[in-house]
Amino acid sequence: MRVFVTGAIGFIGSAIVRELIGAGHRVLGLARSDKAAGSLTAAGAEVQRGSLEDLESLRSGAAAADGVIHTAFIHDFSNYGPAAEADRHAIETLGAALAGSDRPLIVTSGTLLARRQGPLATEDDAPNPAFPRKSEDAAVAMAERGARVSIVRLPPSVHGEGDHGFVPALINIARETAYIGDGLNRWPAVHRLDAARLYRLVLEKGSAGATYHGVADEGVSVRDIAEIIGRRLNLQVASKSSEEAASHFGWIAHFLSIDGPASSAQTQEQLGWRPVQPGLISDLDAERYFALERAA
Repeated sequence: MRVFVTGAIGFIGSAIVRELIGAGHRVLGLARSDKAAGSLTAAGAEVQRGSLEDLESLRSGAAAADGVIHTAFIHDFSNYGPAAEADRHAIETLGAALAGSDRPLIVTSGTLLARRQGPLATEDDAPNPAFPRKSEDAAVAMAERGARVSIVRLPPSVHGEGDHGFVPALINIARETAYIGDGLNRWPAVHRLDAARLYRLVLEKGSAGATYHGVADEGVSVRDIAEIIGRRLNLQVASKSSEEAASHFGWIAHFLSIDGPASSAQTQEQLGWRPVQPGLISDLDAERYFALERAA
């Protein structure tokens, strides 16, 4: 298949590009700069110049492909509303280009968006109305218009070499490392290479209208994460009250307070996906996560 990938040079998207090419697919990657285009070419992909906000470039890329994997997102969590709105417009544009063709569109969401009915969030759980969920809303709307849409929900920590997400943010702000309350609230996690393989399997074998969970670790306590950071940086580990958390953690405080364990049992059964890469704790307890902070 010729697959159009948005976010193709990002932390997750670049792993998806390599996974697809390694499996014999052709990749058309979205690139907004010469540097990004060069990275895609070096990886063996074709280049579609444009950006998430350039809807014509998205429409053109989708029209030229046998399927689309959408991972691009404006990662400005301090300005989340406009970022989510831009994502909605992108999904609507991609879906409209594919509607009625049976070409798959895979949309990215998050497990923290799920309203947990049991001890673990599952693929059957609906989005939580307390969180903006424009990506899933847009995916459902496009399915109703005839697009073959599937949703991949990723956990808040997708880790591995090159990670610049939540855990590196905690490391970068650490003067003393901390957790909120008893620190027993849990984050699910997955390695980026396992996530990339899941996207390929959904592309090749996924069902229209299905939701899949890219979860390896069902729930790692925030306290365990804080304790590894403290040990690695030789910092005191402390508990913060909800009131103290906002000033200590900044924008990340809200996410740290969520208890959001999630399961991928249905996904593994339906697609034969098995996470094989290191889990979050063993991956975090590696020198690469702390080398830059020590150098600084």
